[in-house]
Amino acid sequence: MSAVSASTFDAINHVLGQNLLRVEKPGRYVGGEYNSIRKDWSAVDLKVALCFPEVYEIGMPNLGLAIFYEILNTQPDMLAERVYLPWIDMESIMRESGLPLYSLETRHPVSEFDILAVTIPYEQLYTNVLQVLSLSGLPIRSRDRDSSMPLVIAGGHACTNPEPMADFIDAFVIGEGEEVILEIADRFRQLKQRELSREDQLTELAQIDGVYVPRFYNPVYKEGGTIDYIEPARPDLPLPVMKRIVSVLPPPPTRLIVPNIDTVHNRVPVEIMRGCTRGCRFCHAGMTTRPVRERPVDDIVNAIEQAIGSTGYEEVALLSLSSSDYTHIVELVDAVSAHYSDRHLSISLPSLRIESSSVDLLESLKDSKRGGFTFAPEAATESMLNTINKVIPSQQLLDVAYEVYRRGWRTIKLYFMIGHPGETLDDVRAIVDLSKSIQAEGRKVHGKKANVNVSVGTFIPKPHTPFQWVAMNTVEQITEKQNLLKRELRGGGLRLRWNRPEETMLEGLLSRGDRRLGPVIARAWELDCRFDAWQEHYNHDAWMQALSDSDLELDFYTFRPRPDDEVFPWDHIDVGVSKRFLLRDYQMSQRGETRGDCRNQCYACGILSKYGVRLKPEPGTWKCPPVEK
Repeated sequence: MSAVSASTFDAINHVLGQNLLRVEKPGRYVGGEYNSIRKDWSAVDLKVALCFPEVYEIGMPNLGLAIFYEILNTQPDMLAERVYLPWIDMESIMRESGLPLYSLETRHPVSEFDILAVTIPYEQLYTNVLQVLSLSGLPIRSRDRDSSMPLVIAGGHACTNPEPMADFIDAFVIGEGEEVILEIADRFRQLKQRELSREDQLTELAQIDGVYVPRFYNPVYKEGGTIDYIEPARPDLPLPVMKRIVSVLPPPPTRLIVPNIDTVHNRVPVEIMRGCTRGCRFCHAGMTTRPVRERPVDDIVNAIEQAIGSTGYEEVALLSLSSSDYTHIVELVDAVSAHYSDRHLSISLPSLRIESSSVDLLESLKDSKRGGFTFAPEAATESMLNTINKVIPSQQLLDVAYEVYRRGWRTIKLYFMIGHPGETLDDVRAIVDLSKSIQAEGRKVHGKKANVNVSVGTFIPKPHTPFQWVAMNTVEQITEKQNLLKRELRGGGLRLRWNRPEETMLEGLLSRGDRRLGPVIARAWELDCRFDAWQEHYNHDAWMQALSDSDLELDFYTFRPRPDDEVFPWDHIDVGVSKRFLLRDYQMSQRGETRGDCRNQCYACGILSKYGVRLKPEPGTWKCPPVEK
């Protein structure tokens, strides 16, 4: 440790010693957790601060951060340490005392790292990212930072439309990061040794597949405010920038850090497959994580065994977008059940299809927790289900609900969305009718102890989905639909959860925005917007003021339908699924036409042809069939 670092380290410890008892949950800030890795700072060439821009208990369970932590720390000449955003009480102390944002492992200031890598899975974290930069003593705008400061890179689902954050991030990773994170780290280490300017460093990094450097791309606008085209600064830059994928999923992390305090998920997460073939038209993740790749059963069981042994956790979550679609799901469940039948291990299998086999799967896991069984029908009428391409006959849902109740569960949780394209109040009223019908199935078994918990979100037309051309419902429309549900879904074992329409407007604005939103985000942060995903901290008036200060209107980004030929702010980012396919699918939705599971028929979305990915299935498993003529 250098003299400067040693002095800073002592100063950080002094401030913590004086103030930890003044803050809520001191365990957020001390580090030293079991399985955390603390390397010799002076013995490595490259140092990466991995940041999830939220409080410790939300960021700690993030699987992406755990993956990169293990990948980077496996390299003998690199280290990775974790950074989370302090809560408001700790922020105040840091501002007052001049305490910089620091890593948990060695308590080095973020400003002393070579790279600050930020995970941004959802848009409400944007102002938090600016807060991370500010607390680190770094200029919030990329062009104000030079090569003496950490390179700021970002990735995650929200970065498939990187434009709203283009002013603040040096380089975005588009797509999956397991391979490209090492390429960036290795290249940047070489660039540092050459003592290049930040501009020259970024020029080199922009040549790496999947790396998008926004300062080298310029949007040209039409008079009405829409984009005419996007041009790269030089002819050697890629256009579009294609996402990175890993053709074979690497081993999952198993030596997970055990947190100091209770977190939102205290469990071992194991991703059993990536991608989805269902084609739900509202689903951003389903479109942007194609193609499907699965882990072998033995690898999953071995990962569980290692992770349980290294952490002591008593719960395992088998993660995917559609767990029932995992080719060997029955074999996996049987293997896990047999292996852990005497260990009292809780296994959760989220994202199950609405069919009897899903009930059989959870029954096979012998989970003693009968708290609730979750389904996501998303809509309740045939017309809406056809529109969103998620066809589930109501009788099938009722039959499955009865099976759930009959096997011991007393609560069924249902997830719906309102605001789908073409939705009427009758479609919303059908949510009430279906929920009550499901409860009636439960009362056949449990009487008045049968519960139905209904969670209703609001549809947002996300980038890179067939609905990216659709206008959002207005606040007035959402409020009317929510009021209907509040009146009708109440009492007697029925519970309703919803989100404020104003919060939905912010997500719609940021997810569909262009580069002109940069000053809006900065202004909102200056107006003390942060923790925008926390209902009690979201300040809608401040965001509207920030829009007004930049002479922009919410309606332009949220309530305006897009013509078929509009150039989107994210069109220069290629996630593999072609815009032509998405438009064709959107047009089918307007006619109420559906597509089947693309495991059974290829619809030429573009992902396989662009990446040359051909799965090599075991005998009896699926593969991509001939392309639709």
